[in-house]
Amino acid sequence: MEATSLPQLVPATLRAPSGHARFLTTPVVRRDIWDFYKSMLASFWTVEEVDVSKDHDDFQALSPDAQYCVKQVLAFFAVADGVVVSNLTENFVQEVGLIQARFVYLTQSFMEAIHSEMYSLLLETLIPRTDERNELIATATESAHITAKTDFALKYMNDRRPFAERLLAFAALEGIMFSSSFAVIYWLKTKGVMPGTCFSNELIARDEGMHRDFAIWLYNRDCEKLPSERVYDIVRESVAIEQRFVRECLRNGILGLNADLMCQYVEFVADHMLSNLDGVEKIFHRKNPLQYMELISLQGKTNFFEKRVGEYAKMNVAPSDADDKTKRELTFGDLDW
Repeated sequence: MEATSLPQLVPATLRAPSGHARFLTTPVVRRDIWDFYKSMLASFWTVEEVDVSKDHDDFQALSPDAQYCVKQVLAFFAVADGVVVSNLTENFVQEVGLIQARFVYLTQSFMEAIHSEMYSLLLETLIPRTDERNELIATATESAHITAKTDFALKYMNDRRPFAERLLAFAALEGIMFSSSFAVIYWLKTKGVMPGTCFSNELIARDEGMHRDFAIWLYNRDCEKLPSERVYDIVRESVAIEQRFVRECLRNGILGLNADLMCQYVEFVADHMLSNLDGVEKIFHRKNPLQYMELISLQGKTNFFEKRVGEYAKMNVAPSDADDKTKRELTFGDLDW
């Protein structure tokens, strides 16, 4: 797309100021966006913090159906994070001129790189044989239940689409179309198995929640709203694709978890996203059918003195309660995976 047409797509509030001011970090023009940036920095982690030494043996002890489900989840994530990084670096970072927003997107892309490294490590740990691992990736990434998800992302990477539409679509990708995969790994946590996989899932789900929240924040405060039916179309499309993925991953069900329950959970997550978008309402009216996810929410308020906690933050980096107006206003982040 020609640069001259770009300002017509990006909201004026997210464009760079004129002159050399566009290169300056301070004074902070948008404190709300700056708070997202600082919150993401405070959540920084590396794969070296995750102990996966017990995961292979636990994985081998799972039923064949549970193993299949976990493999599909990890194969999808191994590809998905790369797609998200491409959208960030090729589109949003290039299009958004406001330096605080660029900082958020650059930090987000770095976080996605860590996620990608983590999923690669998990695959290498659970499936040590290179030929078997390569076969899984090749087969999974050519399977319709996974390609439908990546095709959705690629479709909405087209910069000829309105910025608001692309922003919303990637909120749906990271919010709705990751939801069942996170829930599967949280199911493993209820069984007390694969602690490294489960801990990394906590960290990644928290990170993706921040990414999703930021997209919702910008949509509500900066973008010209899409027609409500267009919003519903994007959400319904993402739900249908995610439910297709669910029915393949849980084709035979696993102990305490089946495709019908998970599909209802996807609709519950979609409704929660809709309830936090201005100008639209819920369309599925689902309650959370996965009781263990409610329990996960309570357990997430972990003891500060535990050795490893999935909700830690770097000291003195996150925005303070006194200054963090964003934190008080944003309720979508209360959604638990």
